[in-house]
Amino acid sequence: MTVPEKIDFFNKFSVAVPSFIRHPTLRKLAERVQHETLNALTSPAMYESGNTSQSTRILDSLYQTPIADASILVAITHERKPKILLTRRAAHMNSHAGEVSCVGGKHEIGDGNNVVTALREACEETALPPNKVQLLGQLPIQTSKSGMSVRPIVALIAPGLILVPEVGEISRIFWADLESLVNQPTVEYAVEYKMQEQTATILTPSWQVDGETVWGLTGRVIASLLETGFDRQLEWYYRVENKR
Repeated sequence: MTVPEKIDFFNKFSVAVPSFIRHPTLRKLAERVQHETLNALTSPAMYESGNTSQSTRILDSLYQTPIADASILVAITHERKPKILLTRRAAHMNSHAGEVSCVGGKHEIGDGNNVVTALREACEETALPPNKVQLLGQLPIQTSKSGMSVRPIVALIAPGLILVPEVGEISRIFWADLESLVNQPTVEYAVEYKMQEQTATILTPSWQVDGETVWGLTGRVIASLLETGFDRQLEWYYRVENKR
């Protein structure tokens, strides 16, 4: 495996091996996310000999993936009842103020790939140590409402890590129960959307998690995770409310 010189520390990151995961829900998710990641591999001929480990193939696939405008980390606790790390963005932020999000942010020159972007941002926002992360793979790219391409990177983290919100960006850290989301129905959420001098009410699916409303890009990423890992099909729509 060829590692770009600017991101030598990426060598220290580990890939979770599904057969070593004890809990069935996480094992199933890991297998399917890694299958999705390897299906996107741009150079499968590299592995025709069959001598390359799956962990190496996952890392190579992540390296070969085109760099997105931004990357987020879908961090899931490695425990019997896994939880997804979520945050609420600070109210003073220029974009997505007060909204629920996964940790992550814009790509910076020198990151080298999407994984480094996601882990660097996660560390900056919550003090999540990169060496405490086990990579599973990636999900299909999403597009933010501002038109940015966003790559979700899925990973396992140890339960009980002490995370600290960076007050300049994050107002709260909280957790969503993964198994509950697999079966939990979505709730229609009304959002006021301003465009020029007009205001419209947009209706869209959402989840209610620990007193927070999960919708928008974060909702779509979670829906993609559930579809990939557990075959849950969700219609994700944005519909203008017709007021009479």
